Amino acid sequence: MYKTTLLKKFLFGVALGLVLVIALFGPTVSDRLKNLRVLDRIIGSGNISLPGSQGTVRVIGEESVTIDVFKKVSPSVVTVAIQPSAQQRSSCDPFDPFCLYSPPSFNRRPSQPQNIGTGFMVSNDGMLVTNKHVVSEENAKYQVITSDNKKYDVVRIFRDPANDIAILKIDSSGLSPVEMGDSSNLVVGQMAIAIGTPLGEFRNTLTRGVISGLGRGIQAGDPFQGYVERLDNVIQTDAAINPGNSGGPLVNSAGQVIGINVAVAQSGQNIGFAIPINVVKESLDNFNKTGKFMRPFLGVQYRVIDRRTAILNDLPEGVYVDEVVGSSPADKAGIQDGDIIVKINGQTLRGENDSLTKIINNNKVGDVLEMEIWRDEQTLKLRATLAEAQ
Repeated sequence: MYKTTLLKKFLFGVALGLVLVIALFGPTVSDRLKNLRVLDRIIGSGNISLPGSQGTVRVIGEESVTIDVFKKVSPSVVTVAIQPSAQQRSSCDPFDPFCLYSPPSFNRRPSQPQNIGTGFMVSNDGMLVTNKHVVSEENAKYQVITSDNKKYDVVRIFRDPANDIAILKIDSSGLSPVEMGDSSNLVVGQMAIAIGTPLGEFRNTLTRGVISGLGRGIQAGDPFQGYVERLDNVIQTDAAINPGNSGGPLVNSAGQVIGINVAVAQSGQNIGFAIPINVVKESLDNFNKTGKFMRPFLGVQYRVIDRRTAILNDLPEGVYVDEVVGSSPADKAGIQDGDIIVKINGQTLRGENDSLTKIINNNKVGDVLEMEIWRDEQTLKLRATLAEAQ
């Protein structure tokens, strides 16, 4: 057995030497680079000087990419903590799919802030982004802890009513904002890196995986608590996401944030979800222009007519308008009580889901909706300009 081990080591050394000779003395620089990449997979990545070439060529491996991304992004990632009340310490946040609030331990003082989520800086003057459900308690006091363990009180919170996004403001300057990428160009299989505070304990933890799927629709929240929100067009990843990662960045191999980690499938393993960063960029642009999040408003109270109800009553599938709010965009467009909205912007309203709310939330204040209305067995075409919800 001992001689066999020595023989294996000798043969491996000879093979490695041959690869090195071929790599360094190939006929062209291109051939040498190709061979060096093969060599890199054997002995790791690093800086290698090529004979006959100018300077040093850096051969990039997956390990060095991950290290570089962490060095670039981690200074911008923060932990979000809450000053818990007695009720918060004894039960879960009703919206949080991770159930981040854990019962107090015997060695933790009741007044001690509790880590509940993650966030990341988007400006150098103290503006951060996290999930809305991480900071869902309206009257609670929140705190952020930076990667160098500095603590700041959150002085303002702005919650996006249409998305699971919140902006936190702290009194600080000279911070390091993240670089935001473009989530419209994502492909399944590309590298995905999550950085956050899993379990509310292990700050600046990195997990790595790939993008497993795009355009997913999920239900986030707890239906037994009566608080559920549907999130559409989210990113699926197998990078490990745990309680406490909510609000943290999902990053590509270039160190650009491509999403906000928001939820994990409780009935499976290695199935996590993130809100695309383009949704966040649009919300931030809106906020920077107006100083607030503006929610689009149509102004109708309605019931959904599903397929079965439509067939039994000889009606079209869509949404039945119970009441039109006076002076609302719907009222100004000419929508009346008893109308059935069948299509908006060419999209048919299906009765099996709340498609009207989804369409409105996917538009902005000032956008015009082209609607098909069924009234008295006739189809009408109306136009409504969305206003700001008050």
